[in-house]
Amino acid sequence: MSGRADFDEQGTGDGRTLRFTGDLRLSELGKLPERLNGVSGDVATVDLSAVGRIDTIGAWVVHRFALQHHARIEGVSGDNRHLFQQVEKADQPVATRVAPQAGFARVVGEIGDATATAGSTVIGLLGFLGATVVAFGNVLVSIVRPPRRFRFNATVQRFEVVGVSALGIIGLMNFLIGIVIAQQGAVQLQQFGAEVYTINLVGRLTLRELGVLMTAIMVAGRSGSAFAAQLGTMKLTEEIDAMRTIGVSPMEALVLPRVIAAVVMMPLLAFYASILSIVGGGLLAWTTLNIPPVTFIQRIQEVVPITDLYIGLIKAPVFGVMIAIIGCYQGMQVEGDAEQVGSRTTSAVVQSIFMVIVLDAFFAVFFEKIGWI
Repeated sequence: MSGRADFDEQGTGDGRTLRFTGDLRLSELGKLPERLNGVSGDVATVDLSAVGRIDTIGAWVVHRFALQHHARIEGVSGDNRHLFQQVEKADQPVATRVAPQAGFARVVGEIGDATATAGSTVIGLLGFLGATVVAFGNVLVSIVRPPRRFRFNATVQRFEVVGVSALGIIGLMNFLIGIVIAQQGAVQLQQFGAEVYTINLVGRLTLRELGVLMTAIMVAGRSGSAFAAQLGTMKLTEEIDAMRTIGVSPMEALVLPRVIAAVVMMPLLAFYASILSIVGGGLLAWTTLNIPPVTFIQRIQEVVPITDLYIGLIKAPVFGVMIAIIGCYQGMQVEGDAEQVGSRTTSAVVQSIFMVIVLDAFFAVFFEKIGWI
């Protein structure tokens, strides 16, 4: 039955039944809601067996009437039953203002949220690292069994972005750091007449720690953020989904070249940075302490063990893997809107620098335990 929505009352007193007819749709309701408001007293049953079609507005009108008059709804079946279930589920009070929390409860809640976020991020990074290893294995297998899936051009282009383009800023920064270390060390050591040990300070500190550490921080801020922003933008514009649709693995095409570039270029950049730090320290020692370059180089060779260079070169690729994995992971997590690109890029930089410092502390303890001091 279809037509204009209407109802009639059957029975008397609190045992009345309202029997609806017609279509309970917005276009057919007419003045039905106003008429329902005029029904007084409780109604036992709302009968919808004679109703044709029902839309959300019609279901809402009947549901609110039944709720107000403590009536049960009968004669509903199929899709209409599901519609009434959804309307009933949606009929919940909405708080217009968030109830204020006590200061201690709010702090504990924020700590809990931060802990949960950190835990999910660690699990996600481990899974992403595993997916990267699997992709690397697939690429290695494809070299033996064509078609080859290694993207040589993309990897070489990442070499340029991560390494060659960063030579200027990394070189200048570490050159100035070498000058600062030498100047501050000389000021303190001159008080004891031991300014010659400035060479020891510059050589060991730059090769073992600061050269690779400052390079990793610069790569995290420069390349890690770029990885997150690039992949995040591609995720937002559905380019990554399009790649999956045509059968191209985003891990192999996008993530793997960036990880390989970071791993290969980090040791080279760290060595380059350490050399320029030593050059900066040697320049200050020559101009301020009257230590000629030849003497400075000879002293460096005497006091700096080769293990310091090995330590820096061992730490560099590990830092590179961590920076690339975090940057790519955060980029692949972008969804929703452009604001996510900015927040994920910020998270990539912060997490990369944090993990680099944590790993550096771990390496310091580890190498001390094995006797590389």
